[in-house]
Amino acid sequence: MTTTDLEAEVQELRAQLRARETEVERLAQELAETNRGVVALYAELDDRAAALGQLSDTKTRFLSDMSHELRAPLASVINLTRLLLAYSDGPLTAEQEYQVTLIQRSAQSLADMVNDLLDIAKIEARKIELRIETVPVSEIFAGLRGLFRPLATNERVEFIVEDPPESIVLVTDAQRIAQVLRNFISNALKFTDAGAVRVTAHPLDDGRISLDVADTGIGIAPADQSRIFEDYTQVDGPIQKRVRGTGLGLPLTRKLALLLGGEIRLESRVGEGSRFSLIVPRIHQTGQGA
Repeated sequence: MTTTDLEAEVQELRAQLRARETEVERLAQELAETNRGVVALYAELDDRAAALGQLSDTKTRFLSDMSHELRAPLASVINLTRLLLAYSDGPLTAEQEYQVTLIQRSAQSLADMVNDLLDIAKIEARKIELRIETVPVSEIFAGLRGLFRPLATNERVEFIVEDPPESIVLVTDAQRIAQVLRNFISNALKFTDAGAVRVTAHPLDDGRISLDVADTGIGIAPADQSRIFEDYTQVDGPIQKRVRGTGLGLPLTRKLALLLGGEIRLESRVGEGSRFSLIVPRIHQTGQGA
């Protein structure tokens, strides 16, 4: 190779090097701009997260304050109707008793909704506390049996609470367990025109306990089975229109199940019925749940 050829090759290599350096500088500049964009995006996301957090706190405070303000007057209305139905001020006519009963039921429904709102507010604010105790499942079921049997007035629907086949003892918050099951039973009785509502319990292979409420009601379509656990969501239908609720009960049960260290499961077929299950550990561990 001659000197001229060598110099030409060197010049070509230098030109390629300068081109590479130019390309590297361009890529570095683009990377720097991208980094600035990412930093700006993170800052915007942080701002939006802070705004959403503040909005959530405001909503929680509103729900809590509103619930507390409504509880006192509702309690007064319910107590007054009890006194009237006990004939404290004298007997009532059949029509008067019917009207007072309607007032009592409406006030109690509203009170239940207020209590649900208050519980949701407490959970979101992480201010709800569990009262852990040792309790047999049969004791929880006995309370449910005594509560709902007088309310199960549809003669075509049999209300059955089966004691567990074996003695199952839980170390958990019995009141919250009962609260979830009450919601399941109440819904089952509302949406079952004929057949049975059955409450059972059995151990699972993983050591947890399944507390089940099964009915022979209208059932829930697969597309709606996840939606019903969203806040304020209700499924349209003829029975739903007749017994409209708030759409808060099932979302609350899922939140409570998480607090109890468990979960909610649903099996349902349209026209055949539904089975809602609360799955909980035998012993609640500190720090379990949301």
